[in-house]
Amino acid sequence: MAVTIRDVARRAHVSVATVSRALTSPELVRPETRSRVLAAASDLGYQPNRAARGLITGKTGNIGIVVPDLDNPFFTGVLKAVQARAMQADYAVFVADSDEDPVAEAKLVHAMAKQVDGVVLCAPGLEDSQVYEVAGATSLVLLNRRLPGVPAALMDSAGGMHAIIDHLVALGHRRIAYLNGPRTSWSNQERRRGLMSAVAQHGVDLVDLGPFAPRYEGGLQAADLAVAADTTAIVAYNDIMALGVLARLRDRGISVPGDVSVTGFDDLTYAALCSPALTTVAMPVAQAGRTAVNLLLDWLDSDNTEVPQIVAETQLIVRGTTTPPRK
Repeated sequence: MAVTIRDVARRAHVSVATVSRALTSPELVRPETRSRVLAAASDLGYQPNRAARGLITGKTGNIGIVVPDLDNPFFTGVLKAVQARAMQADYAVFVADSDEDPVAEAKLVHAMAKQVDGVVLCAPGLEDSQVYEVAGATSLVLLNRRLPGVPAALMDSAGGMHAIIDHLVALGHRRIAYLNGPRTSWSNQERRRGLMSAVAQHGVDLVDLGPFAPRYEGGLQAADLAVAADTTAIVAYNDIMALGVLARLRDRGISVPGDVSVTGFDDLTYAALCSPALTTVAMPVAQAGRTAVNLLLDWLDSDNTEVPQIVAETQLIVRGTTTPPRK
């Protein structure tokens, strides 16, 4: 039979109420009493019932995470980090995939709201007003979306894109195609911000294409347009699109990087394994996932009115898909 809170109370020679306080509000009991309760709970292998604990604390012990696309390894990396950090804090994680649909994002947050203490909303495509609306339903932390008044774990996409253009210009490229991700994507907007800054700084020609689906098929579709525009370098919104570009160029007999250079963004595992290996920007997804959970836990446990928005640095990773253009 499962060990109950009454068993712990008998072993520690205290009341059930004292056990409850010792486990959920330790500041309300003497240190020696709490030590005795914890020792009894450990000896008996007691695990507090999550639902019962929720009645006492007013918390569910659950957090939610909504991602745009679980097929994208970028979000798998985020999810793993979120789950690991949540488990350290004794929280369970509910996961939902919006399939790149902003309407579904809002519905999923509302559906989770009564079952979780808060939600990490990853790269939402919602309008600003819609994000504020769902933030009214539950404690909310954004990952890779900046919005005043909402805690956020961010990654420096603009700086990463600027670094890509700096790299290509240093190699001698003067006509560069950018394959846009979704127009509603904050990440795409940030990458465009870095892109336009670098293009203006260096005075290079930009061929601005898209938007495209941020998937392999989007890269397949975009590659022909970039080649037709007579560019010497193709910058994809993310690594998955870049892999689609590489596949299409290979099918057409176009050499990478001999005929055209290609870059991605995110530094997924595949980026180092494809041939040639993909030049890209490393996004600190694990760090961002942990930060998002920390922000959410702080938001739940603190009366602090500050709204932190923490930005993690990105890093250019130069591999085999970029080289100086043919003369």
